Amino acid sequence: MLDFLGIGAQKSGTTWLHQNLVRHPDLFLPPSKELHFWDRRDLLDLAWYEGNFSGHKHQICGEITPAYGILPIEIINEIYKLYPNLRLIYLLRNPIDRAWSAARMALIRAELQPGEASDQWFIDHFQSLGSQSRGDYEACIRTWRQVFPEQQLKIIYYDDICRAPGAVLQSCCRHLAISPLPQDLLPLASQRHFAGPPVILRDSLNSVLRNLYREKIQSLESYLDTDLSHWLAEGVYA
Repeated sequence: MLDFLGIGAQKSGTTWLHQNLVRHPDLFLPPSKELHFWDRRDLLDLAWYEGNFSGHKHQICGEITPAYGILPIEIINEIYKLYPNLRLIYLLRNPIDRAWSAARMALIRAELQPGEASDQWFIDHFQSLGSQSRGDYEACIRTWRQVFPEQQLKIIYYDDICRAPGAVLQSCCRHLAISPLPQDLLPLASQRHFAGPPVILRDSLNSVLRNLYREKIQSLESYLDTDLSHWLAEGVYA
């Protein structure tokens, strides 16, 4: 039985979340993060998907796939019909940082060094539908909230993970209605996962990203009633 989903956002701490939640004795997550079932619904069988969680009746079961954040409402409706009590976790990172980090990941996969890629290469990635949709947090939240009750979706800020990782994990446990993470595991919460060396955003690309996300950040501030002005003031690192 599926009890919770981590739905994104990409490059916002989902690997960190998986590596910490998988240690909790009351939880079961598949060893391999990102099953990519719901974003490939036409290719995979529901019995296969649910088989990933079979045999764990006494644990809370879930998985984390960042691509789920941008699922169409038709798929979200299907998820709700199957699992109406599903708990959702959505991690938000400064979308400017997120876009730069995602572009750096794409660069690595293309076997390129940062100095080998032109500004236009990065700009094309920033402006791609995939990158922009993953950074449009308000649209993602609104779509999921059209289907699932608001209280079933927990929003976590990447800033809080950096500042107080243990507290973030314990808040996740409360959201999932399980016991707190054992104290001996909390020191591991500060470890980073799937993180390469930091690379500062080029000055020539800084204004491109800020112009791309300024209005989205300001709109999200209003929607969530949260001060996110620091997202437009920070330095940007991958």
